[in-house]
Amino acid sequence: MPTLILVRHGRSTANTSGVLAGWTPGVALDERGAAQAAALPARLEGVPITEVVASPLQRCQETVRPLLAARPDLPVHSDERIGEAHYGDWSGRKLAELTDDPLMEVVQSHPSAAAFPGGESMRAMQTRAAEAVREWNARVERDHGPDATYLMCSHGDIIKSLVADALGLHLDLFQRISVEPCSVTVIRYTRLRPFLVRLGDTGDFASLMPREAPPERDATVGGDAGAP
Repeated sequence: MPTLILVRHGRSTANTSGVLAGWTPGVALDERGAAQAAALPARLEGVPITEVVASPLQRCQETVRPLLAARPDLPVHSDERIGEAHYGDWSGRKLAELTDDPLMEVVQSHPSAAAFPGGESMRAMQTRAAEAVREWNARVERDHGPDATYLMCSHGDIIKSLVADALGLHLDLFQRISVEPCSVTVIRYTRLRPFLVRLGDTGDFASLMPREAPPERDATVGGDAGAP
C-alpha cells in the first residue's frame, strides 16, 4: 500500500491572530507561511510524489502552489473530506474567548464526546478524514502501484486525528500529538498495519528554544502557530 505524506498548511493569518478559522473564507498564509510553502519543494526534492490531494481551503491551496509550480506535471485534486473541522459557531472566534467555554474542557480531555455547536463532532471529523485516506490509498495503489507515495495538504486537527488512527490511539489521546505549520508527517500503509515514519517534521528546532511566555498547557484547537 502507498506511503502518505501529510503536510499541514503554512502559518496563516488566523494562526498569528489567535482566531479559530475553521471554514471561514479568505484565510491566507501570512508572510512566514508563504516562506514555509516556498521552501517545501526543496524539502521534498527527490521524493517521487505521484499525486497531490489538498483541502479546498485557501491556506492549503496556497501551501501546495510552489510544489505544483516546481512539478507542473504532478496531478492535483481537492477533497473536502480533509478540510478543516467544521467548528460551527466557534468559527472566526478568538481562541482566548473560548478558553472558559465548558466545551473546551471536553475538547481537551474527552474529544470523542465533543461536538461543536452548529458544526460537527470530532468523531465525525476523524471518520471522514480516515475514510478519505483509505479511498486515496486504494486509488493511488491502483494507478501507481503499491510502493507509490502521494501527498495530502490538510489541517492540524485533521492530521493529528489521522496519526491517532494510524497508531491505533483512541481519539481521546489525539491532543497529545503536535504538528506545526508546514510540518511533514509520513505514514506508510501496509496490508497489516500503518507505520508512522515522520511526525511533525519542520526541519528546524526553533520551537524548542526558550520563549518569553511558557507554552500553552492545553492543545490549541485547530493547531498552534508554531515557532515564533
